Amino acid sequence: LLAASADAGDRGSRERTREFIRDVTRARLFDLSFTWDEKSPIAGVNPPYKMSLAATHENTRGDFGDGGQLSFTSEVMEWSGQHGAPSIDALGHIGHNGLLFGGVDAAAATSDSLGIGRRGVGAHLGIDHYRTDKLVNRGVLLDVARCVRGDDSPLDPGFEITARHLADTARAQRVKLERGDTVLIRTGWGRYFTENAALYMGEASPGPSVDGARFLAARRPFAVGSDTLTFEMRPPLAFPPVVPVFQVFPVHMLLIADNGIHIIENYFLDELAAAEVFEFLLVVPPIKVRGGTGSALRSFALVPHERDRDGNRD
Repeated sequence: LLAASADAGDRGSRERTREFIRDVTRARLFDLSFTWDEKSPIAGVNPPYKMSLAATHENTRGDFGDGGQLSFTSEVMEWSGQHGAPSIDALGHIGHNGLLFGGVDAAAATSDSLGIGRRGVGAHLGIDHYRTDKLVNRGVLLDVARCVRGDDSPLDPGFEITARHLADTARAQRVKLERGDTVLIRTGWGRYFTENAALYMGEASPGPSVDGARFLAARRPFAVGSDTLTFEMRPPLAFPPVVPVFQVFPVHMLLIADNGIHIIENYFLDELAAAEVFEFLLVVPPIKVRGGTGSALRSFALVPHERDRDGNRD
């Protein structure tokens, strides 16, 4: 009886696994990533991107004494963790008044050039400590561009996304922001990543202001993201009385350093918005680099396929 019960339990477990695999593989997938290359726009505060082939099929053929049957290729890449299409900031990426999130001494955390926390201070704020339970998470898209413009056209350069814009968009889409979500904001600027890189990385772009960032922080998301180079409104400046003293990148400091909220940049959100998909399973897999300040991502969203009128899957 015990053996029969165990066999039945194993069969039930295998069937649940098969059902789970079927559900996931049948899901509709939205690729949120652009293709990254040497022409991709990069914020001026970051080092340039470079890739070259260190080995080619021409110069490796015959290396193994097999009469030239095998050849291979490999590359060398130079880039910052804040590069990619998209990319995510580690919590140790931004300091505010000399402190990282949780009051960690920012200078001490990066006293070793090998990475954040390599001398024992603030190691938990490197990208290698990204929470594994958030590799998949509930994602919410706020299509602010459509809510403001009434169509799919982009917001104007320097457009300030305020708390009211975010609240109005959530209300119009009938979505609720929940603690621990990843909240994505569509400005419509994703098209410029490839169509007009100079505009995309120029001096002005739309994004949340301090007011918008405070709205987000109050809802305690795990991460936020957008389809722009810097997430926050650019120029990224704040002045009294909005903040006590003049600040540069105030939204980054407020979200990352003050509240421990990751920021994701360079998302492609147009297909999600066109499909009016505002809630989804979001997959965010950072590269697990010890002490890394961030990571490029190959990120995507999953939603169930809807049946057509005949009951067949799309």
